[in-house]
Amino acid sequence: MVRVLVVEDERYLAEAVQTALRREAVAADVADDGEQALERLAHTAYDVVVLDRDLPGIHGDDVGRHVVASGTGTRVLMLTAAATLDDKARGFGVGADDYLTKPFEMRELVLRVRALGRRGATPPPVLEAAGLRLDPFRREVFRDGLHVPLSRKQFAVLEVLLAAGGGVVSAEDLLARAWDENADPFTNAVRITISGLRKRLGTPWVVHTVPGVGYRVGDPEDA
Repeated sequence: MVRVLVVEDERYLAEAVQTALRREAVAADVADDGEQALERLAHTAYDVVVLDRDLPGIHGDDVGRHVVASGTGTRVLMLTAAATLDDKARGFGVGADDYLTKPFEMRELVLRVRALGRRGATPPPVLEAAGLRLDPFRREVFRDGLHVPLSRKQFAVLEVLLAAGGGVVSAEDLLARAWDENADPFTNAVRITISGLRKRLGTPWVVHTVPGVGYRVGDPEDA
């Protein structure tokens, strides 16, 4: 799953971008200024930063330089109201990977974010266990050779479980890794998603509940 940090001091715009990304199953967090952005970047790995240049306090250019200097490979999509070629040159000069001028079409921003999330990345490995085969690059799941259509969230949850290599993943970890930071820790979204995932995968179940601990993927006889 692509994880994005939206750094924008115009709250209504930040929330609109966040909502548009979430609708496309992109996990998106929001920072209101440069200082908050640096704090979030220090604690969370992001694939893409959607970065307003004209931020209060720490300037967007300085945040962009920090992202590039970190060496994490995080991509930067710069947002600005300035549309001249010189302005764009300055944005690319601090390390931006792409540039979008306000106002913009939200659909275009989502497409650019997805493109940046894929750029330069090596295809993730195919995950296999208990007769399941999940291809993160092609977004496909098979059980015993038969294609299984999943919702975006079901796919994200199954990907986390398979990546655990048979280990138990708690509901809290699933929320942190398959949802975004604003997920309600008291929600029943994980239980509902697991239930729907089991139905899609069919019987006998290969997604097992470990009471009081979490969930794991294993052969039916391991239940």
